Amino acid sequence: MLTMPRQPDDTPSESAIAFRTRHRSLVWSNPNASDTIFIRHALLQPRFTVLLDAAVAFGMDVLYAEWNSLLADDGEEVRRATPVTQRMLNNIQNGYEQATA
Repeated sequence: MLTMPRQPDDTPSESAIAFRTRHRSLVWSNPNASDTIFIRHALLQPRFTVLLDAAVAFGMDVLYAEWNSLLADDGEEVRRATPVTQRMLNNIQNGYEQATA
């Protein structure tokens, strides 16, 4: 899995900061939003390059954990995004597994 460890004091990693800077439009109305909010918006507004950047910045485990949390809510936004988001997450995971095989 793509994993990027957090800093020992739980401050955002450089890759997390870069993700937040590069994709600030995900939460344009709240620039101080948590990483969780950034990730959830990325999952609900699926664009491959954004999800790939999120996977590098936070790791696939984090993306899948947030995605599973959203799936449990079963809202309209989640149902709309599910086919595309799931396909993109699977493709990112498969690509990583092939690259490291």
